[in-house]
Amino acid sequence: MSVYRCSQCGLPYPAEGLPHQCPRCGGTFVLAEFSFPSDAETLRNLPGIWRYQRAFGLPKDAPVTYLGEGDTPLVVKDIQGKLLAFKLEYLNPSGSFKDRGTAVLASMLLARGIKEVAEDSSGNAGASLALYSAAYGIRSNIFVPAYASGPKINQMKASGANVVSVSGPRENAHQSALKYVAEAKVPYASHALLPFGLAGIATMSFEIYEQLGGLPGTIVAPVGHGSLFWGIHLGLQALQTHFNSQQEVKIVGVQPARCAPLVARWKGLPFEGSAQPTLAEGTQILAPVHGEKILATLQQGKDDLVAIEEEEILPAFYDLAKMGLYVEPTSALVWAAFQQLASELPEPIVLILTGSGLKFELTPR
Repeated sequence: MSVYRCSQCGLPYPAEGLPHQCPRCGGTFVLAEFSFPSDAETLRNLPGIWRYQRAFGLPKDAPVTYLGEGDTPLVVKDIQGKLLAFKLEYLNPSGSFKDRGTAVLASMLLARGIKEVAEDSSGNAGASLALYSAAYGIRSNIFVPAYASGPKINQMKASGANVVSVSGPRENAHQSALKYVAEAKVPYASHALLPFGLAGIATMSFEIYEQLGGLPGTIVAPVGHGSLFWGIHLGLQALQTHFNSQQEVKIVGVQPARCAPLVARWKGLPFEGSAQPTLAEGTQILAPVHGEKILATLQQGKDDLVAIEEEEILPAFYDLAKMGLYVEPTSALVWAAFQQLASELPEPIVLILTGSGLKFELTPR
């Protein structure tokens, strides 16, 4: 069961509307409690992530909003003498892992009778929200930075979203979305600030456990706002509590060196507070929403953060493509990280491939 409350004052998430900030203190709502459903609570007759529906903490009348999310393949390979498993999250309906969280959010929107939302996104979250909104009769307004890739914008438009391109850095799209929310008085369906999506993302850990027949040694994932890292962390915690397991799992978060604010803070490196353009556009976030929680977790000593130089990203993209894994450059960060850290990582090592290569405008070389 999930419990959502304000991270500052502890206020439970309100029973009406879709506030992205606490109405009492302005704090951020978080997934404060989360547990792995018992066998009796697992709904085996439901598909994908929805067999874990009772862990989501949704209203009793919240519908199942299933478009094919979850149950993504885990492809196991022996590489460099290491047991690797690639989690193919790019095979979700919109082509990214974001669908896990969006499906849970869409269910909440329908349960609360919400007919229009706004969001800002560098691409994948917006494409996901546009797809689920269209499927369930919700109008979506997506504010994107002008550098967002064409295929992702095409996805949003094909789904009928109102797409607004905003020039300048990523933060400009965020501020434009907030302005629209205030003026149009519609909910801000933020994949980063609303807590519901984390429960959906946490199901990735549940699936990995079931597919491997136990906990992995390491999970490697890209980090933008940090929802993937934190969702995986919450899922692993729930599994360890449920099965009373003392086994530790190392989570390695990966950022591009051109925008690595968390790596800089973790390793005591200088960071200019601005981001240069990077092929890993899905991680181009200067102020990650889940950053403080991730940094606090790193203090426990088992997890890590690494940065990948820009010139390493495209070769990693091509390496994966030659393995039959066609992903976007943001996903390729995890392969570059594996190559950098292979000797240090406990096995089996799971690499999360977050987004499809079909979303990337490749310039032939």
